[in-house]
This record gives sequence, structure tokens and C-alpha cells, in this order.
Amino acid sequence: MDKVYLCIDLKSFYASVECADRGWDPFAVNLVVADASRGPGAITLAATPAIKRFGVKSRGRLFEIPKTVPYIAVRPRMKRYMEYSARIYKILLKYVSSDDVHVYSIDEAFVDVTSYQRMYRKNAKQIAQMMIADIYASTRIVATCGIGTNLFLAKVALDIMAKHDPEGIGVLDRRRFCEALWHHRPLTDFWMIGRGIARRLEQHGIYDLYGVTRCDPEILYKEFGVNAEYLIDHAWGREPVEIADIKRYVPRSHSLSASQILFEEYNAEDALTVVKEMVDDNVLKLTERHLVTGHLSLGIGYAKGAGSSSHGSQTLAVLTSSYRVLREQCVGLFWRIVKKDRPIRRLWLSFGHLCEEEMEQWDLFTDVDALEKEKKMQEVLVEIKQKYGRNAIWRGTDALEKATAKTRNTLIGGHHE
Repeated sequence: MDKVYLCIDLKSFYASVECADRGWDPFAVNLVVADASRGPGAITLAATPAIKRFGVKSRGRLFEIPKTVPYIAVRPRMKRYMEYSARIYKILLKYVSSDDVHVYSIDEAFVDVTSYQRMYRKNAKQIAQMMIADIYASTRIVATCGIGTNLFLAKVALDIMAKHDPEGIGVLDRRRFCEALWHHRPLTDFWMIGRGIARRLEQHGIYDLYGVTRCDPEILYKEFGVNAEYLIDHAWGREPVEIADIKRYVPRSHSLSASQILFEEYNAEDALTVVKEMVDDNVLKLTERHLVTGHLSLGIGYAKGAGSSSHGSQTLAVLTSSYRVLREQCVGLFWRIVKKDRPIRRLWLSFGHLCEEEMEQWDLFTDVDALEKEKKMQEVLVEIKQKYGRNAIWRGTDALEKATAKTRNTLIGGHHE
């Protein structure tokens, strides 16, 4: 039996949640989700279908909304959106096993309905209609769906075909995909093809997926390396990965990452304060998960027009979760890569080569007693924050004017709860 997948998307999710909580119709109310307190440059995280008719896009800026369009701006509430997402996930589990669901994002999920067609005596579209109706009845959130014979086709059916269907349900198999979408433009409408990939394909005279199927594979492999395999498969409507494969996947390496966009332009000294806070946050995560790290990566992004970002990485001589050691290494790496005369707006930090803490290593000059004392203190900090909240206790540097940890500890995904 051929596989059949649904890709279910919650339409204008954040904006729809805000409307649902207020008893409003997102198809009639001009609403955007944006923190207006951040000024006209604030990002619109979502926009209702009503205001989108005026050309307003999600992920735009408030100042881009036409002056002639009246609208309501509401501050993002990430905790609320996560609650709705969890409720909708439970609705899906009324119909299928969790083994057959892959949550792709907060507002999107893949569902393998292959075996459920016989059980419900319904075809895939009827099962999708059943789920969509239940989601709306329970939450007042409108869902759309793509149906395909593999994960890629289901996603493309959602992203491209469902928009033109009165019920918001698109259907694709490989034959229909080739007939309807081989010549579809722009290429960026397709899953996993961004503007960078599209530009590189255009350099070879390729403007649609049909062009990919007619291109010499050696050219594509030379341009994209192993990723050419995915591009070629998708051009033919193929996707070998199934939900079961995703469930079984175990990454070869793990990392812990933290990143943030600063509230304003920072100089190097003030940015270093934030880097130290990020080190502290990652170290507490290592402690909580009983892990140690042997590799650091640091990135620094500058203000618009101030030049390209700086990147650096460093392999440690030991495996550790010591805040003192990791802070010292990160500070040294920061000063080696930072362009001191440029205003800083973004920072990202990653701990790699993670291992279980039993693998911790030290050299002959290490004060083991001092490190054990530090580890116990870190464990106490984790316990306090778990019990009383992330701002229950903090370091003295967190009280500095340019520190961000206390504020960010009240946010979810960079936004207010």
C-alpha cells in the first residue's frame, strides 16, 4: 500500500489565537501580532487573513503597513500559543497514534494516515476534513492541509496547492506533481529551496524544477555537494524519509546553543557582558542534563551597514561544564574575533562535542576540589531556578545596565509570555 501523509497547518496561527481568545473572526478583523512598544520597526509575527488582503505580510514591519489600513496590533504571547498548539496536538491524537505524528513546528504537523483509511473507512481527504473540523470546533482555529504520497509532496501540496482549493486542502502524487508543478515559479515556493539555492540554480540557467531534472547531476553535485541528492529527489517528487525514520533518528553529535538579537546597538565591552550571561545559561543547561562540552563556537553580528559578522570556534583541551573555565575560554575567543569599533546587534554561542559528565577530563594542574565545589554550586543554582523561577537567583553581572538575562528570563522565544 502506498504511503499517504497529511501536512496540517494552522492558518495565521498567532493571529488566529488572538482572535479566538477575543471572539473575533480573523477573516474579518485587521490584526497583526507585533510588539508595538518596540517602535515602527517591530516585526509582525503574524497577520490575519483579513489584513493580508491589503498586502500586509507576516514577518514584515509595522511601518510597512499602508497608512490607509486601520488595524489592531497585539503583543505576542508565546506561552498562550504553545498552549493552543498542545491542545491541537491532543486533538490529532484522538484519531491517530503519536507514532504516526511528527510535529514540524508550533503550527504545523505531519500525520501518516496510511493505515487509518481502512480503520475509519475514509480516504485521506475525508480524514483530513474530520480532523480540521474538530480543530475548528474545539479551538476556533482554521486549519489547512496538504495530502501527498510522501512527506515532501504533502508539504508542497499544503504550501502551493491548498491555497487555491476552496476547502484549503491540496492533494499531490508524483504524477500530478510533475504535471502541475514542474514549471512552477518561483522556486522559493518549494520546501527547502531558499533564495540562496534559487540564485545558485539561476546561475546555471535553472528557473524551475523541470530544469533540475534536465541538468547534468555532476553539475548539481559540484555546486551543492551531498545536498544535490535532496534537490534531485524533490525535483522528481521523491522523498525516501518517513515519519518512522524521523522518530528513530539519533544525531551523531549534540550541541547546546543560545542566540539573541540585542535591544539596541552595543559596544564590545557591553556585548561581552551578554556573552558571559549566555555562557552562564548554557553551563546551567549542561549541569541540568549532566553533560560536559569540548568545543565552543561564537558568532557576532554587527549593525546594518557595519560589515559582515565575525565567527570563531575553539576545541578545548578538556571536557568540562565548569562556568569558570568556559567563561574564560569564551572571553578569550570573543576578543580574538570581535571588531571592536563596530556596533553589535546579534550574538550566538554554541557548546559542541557534548558527552555524559562521566567523560569529564582534566589535566595534571587542575584543582579538582575547587571544581567539585563549583559543580555543587551549579547544581544548587539549577534546583533553585527550577523551583522558584529563572530569575529567583542571578549573578551580579546580571544587574549591569546592559545585561539582558533578567529580561530574557521572562520571555519565551524572545517574546513575552
